[in-house]
Amino acid sequence: MTSPQVSSRALYVRLLGYVRPYWIAFAVSIVCMALTAAAEPAFPAIMKALLDGGFNGQDPDAIWFYPLAIVLLFVVRGIFGFIADYAFAWAANNVVLDLRRAMFGRLLALPTRFFDNQSSGALISKVAYDVQGVTQAATNVITVFVRDSLTVLGLMAWLLWLNWTLTLIVLGMLPLIALIVRLSSRRIRESARGAQTAMGSIAHTLEETIEAHKVVKIFGGQDYEMGRFEAACRKQRRQNMRNIVAASLVSPMTQVLTAMSLGIVIAIALNDSAAQRTTVGGFMGFVTAMLMLLAPLKRLTDVNAPLQRGLAAAESVFQLIDQDAERDAGTIEIARAHGRIDFDQLGFGYPDREQKVLQHFDLSIAPGETVALVGASGSGKTTLAHLLARFYAPTSGRILLDGHDIQNVKLASLRANMALVSQDVVLFNDSVAANIAYGAMRGASREDIEAAARAAQAFDFIQAMPEGFDTLIGENGVKLSGGQRQRLAIARALLKNAPVLILDEATSALDTESERQVQAALEVLMKNRTTLVIAHRLSTIERADRIVVMDRGRIAEIGRHADLLAAGGMYANLYNSQLGGGE
Repeated sequence: MTSPQVSSRALYVRLLGYVRPYWIAFAVSIVCMALTAAAEPAFPAIMKALLDGGFNGQDPDAIWFYPLAIVLLFVVRGIFGFIADYAFAWAANNVVLDLRRAMFGRLLALPTRFFDNQSSGALISKVAYDVQGVTQAATNVITVFVRDSLTVLGLMAWLLWLNWTLTLIVLGMLPLIALIVRLSSRRIRESARGAQTAMGSIAHTLEETIEAHKVVKIFGGQDYEMGRFEAACRKQRRQNMRNIVAASLVSPMTQVLTAMSLGIVIAIALNDSAAQRTTVGGFMGFVTAMLMLLAPLKRLTDVNAPLQRGLAAAESVFQLIDQDAERDAGTIEIARAHGRIDFDQLGFGYPDREQKVLQHFDLSIAPGETVALVGASGSGKTTLAHLLARFYAPTSGRILLDGHDIQNVKLASLRANMALVSQDVVLFNDSVAANIAYGAMRGASREDIEAAARAAQAFDFIQAMPEGFDTLIGENGVKLSGGQRQRLAIARALLKNAPVLILDEATSALDTESERQVQAALEVLMKNRTTLVIAHRLSTIERADRIVVMDRGRIAEIGRHADLLAAGGMYANLYNSQLGGGE
């Protein structure tokens, strides 16, 4: 294990690697900061010339020359300071954009098992907020060390004696400074609101994608989600830059006003010197304390905290980026599967559980056949569907699609041949049309989208909505009823037209009328497709070609509805208990 120093150094070096594409802006910022720091010795030089030639009264132009020289010096420092701050902020915000893109791209590629062990809130925090803290280590610390260390060096003992009369003159500039701060604060607040709104969009897209990662994968929506996420990030970056412009102008403008007040102080001090009412030593002590020590010294003493927070944020960010992506070693591509599925001695268990979810499971499904899986909760029905879609890998045995082990099939090709409709319908805060033509189908024509909606018994209620197919449906379809949401999911599956269909308790949470409509849509969807139905309500699967009764990961019974009822076994008991109200 490496030492903390080596670990921090490695983190910092890796972080600077993300700065490399923006090295020009970074270099401009460093040069401008160095010039700003180099301007600091110019001020004592002016003071020396002032003491040598101004206070003796021999140069009548000194009363104007030296104040103007001071103001000009601070104008130049302000310009270089603004350029340095802007260039650094531009590079830093682009680094944040790149890190977020890398993190979100990794999230889209992570396996289902990773999401099982993570809360969506923690992942959202990593991408939305932790990455922002990285800039503390990448930019602010460098700013302090380059600029403020040069400024503070050798100026630690100048605050003993200050002239209170001259200080009151400087305080006279405070109303103007307060006005500048107030005006800039309005712009900063407005841009901050915009940045917060954009951050909300980022968090919203993240939450949807994390919650809906299975739908994104099965319908090939990775590129679409990346586009939505990058657009939100770019909007947030633009708002941040507006904030930076307003915030960065405050310091140079304040410094110019301070320089003006200093010019007045110098003029009065020269006048007082002529009348022998002040001393050169007191004047120099005031100037030095006012301009060269307090602010940079404070920043130097505070630099360790943001450095450590930034490194901690970088550690969190890289921890996510370094996660192993979903394994895809397949080399076989299936253009369009015939739909034959074989479960061969399939076994599966979770690492933290001793009992296997599936054990020696054997089942063959012919192309176009509808097979229903029933059984008690925990019997392995949903796990079987997840293994078919390769959300998990079996611990033993194999699954064949058209005779090919699905582990040898490319993930994109495998999932392009499957559609999923589940009890927990996943919809996005977008239009009805965009939810139907989601992911890989986003280029579908409006005619095809409407045809899918008609087949899914959804066309009439969509047309009755305020903007028809262009109506926004709210987060996860909050503006729709359960039956309407389910029919949109069916329309999405119809539009995909995949040869293999997985129905995971698609009607179990619906009322009788909604179930009737959804069941009619499902019958259209299942035509000429190999369908795996996970059912809770046994009345919905009476017409299945075969019914598989599962018990603790094994097949307990298999047959048609009438035959299983006649056998009087487990299926008959389940069916009769539901008819008797035991559901």
